[in-house]
Amino acid sequence: MRRSPSSFVLLTTSLAFARPLAGQAPRDITEGGAAFLLVAVGARAAGLGQATTADGGTPEAAFWNPAGLARLPESEFALHHASTFASANTVLSGYVTSPILGVVGLAAYLVDYGSQDVVPGPGQAPSGRISPRNVELLASYAAPLNGTVSLGVSYKLIQLRNDCSGDCGPFRSITGTTHGVDAGLQWGRPQADGLLVGLALRHAGFDLQLENASQADPLPTRLAVGASYRRGLPRAPGPGPAFARMLLALENPCCHRLAPDLRLGTELGYGDLRLRAGYALLRSQSSGPSLGAGVKFGRLVVDFARIFFSGGNLDEPVYLSLRVIL
Repeated sequence: MRRSPSSFVLLTTSLAFARPLAGQAPRDITEGGAAFLLVAVGARAAGLGQATTADGGTPEAAFWNPAGLARLPESEFALHHASTFASANTVLSGYVTSPILGVVGLAAYLVDYGSQDVVPGPGQAPSGRISPRNVELLASYAAPLNGTVSLGVSYKLIQLRNDCSGDCGPFRSITGTTHGVDAGLQWGRPQADGLLVGLALRHAGFDLQLENASQADPLPTRLAVGASYRRGLPRAPGPGPAFARMLLALENPCCHRLAPDLRLGTELGYGDLRLRAGYALLRSQSSGPSLGAGVKFGRLVVDFARIFFSGGNLDEPVYLSLRVIL
């Protein structure tokens, strides 16, 4: 993919790969290294205002609270795509369910900032090309402990890459790799009316090192707690249920006393149709409302969402998810 003009790609690359000297600047405890991990994954979650700590039953749960994978009723393959102001984000995932062993699966997440020519000076021909990308690979397992409690964990390999072809000057090829885990639990009865509560530790792991240990950045570790309340509605025609849900999630940088991010979501289900809306109150320009919808065609589920930023001049991201029930 090639993205036009170079200003944002070069800025993103500079921020990602040019670290300040030790002691030159304080670490940002609200983001840390690998800040791309904080970008919303999945159209369902985006449409719900990202208030999905107490949500589950789809492959997206691996990125929000792996305990929600235990509520996956059948094996699924999923493709998620998001077009943001900075990148094209793609996730491929597959999860297998077993009534005895639980749920196990893999996911691969690519954030592609596009390729950009490197021009040494005005009027000169390009000398090389840079391709900054972020990668996350997940291996997840989740299982119910009983009828109401489920647990889940994900191992994550996280990588920041800046690949260069030709002479890229200061933007040389460089790769930083680290490892992390997500863990969570949920309490409540799946697909039943009433309250569901979730707790998740996200992006816990080793510092991300690109140059040397003194310049390593911590991962953006988050502790999240959430709840959802579901209420059945008069029966809809066809096999799908009719219901309404309200969701809430609070998320804070782990081990720091800061005002937590607040996320709110609502969902209305009628037969095979889902309508969603939410609002994310974040300490960033990414705050704002969201709208989404989903529809099921046999064993194919299509979800769509858009986030509307309340401030700044950033292009607003669009999300599309395709799920195949196996």
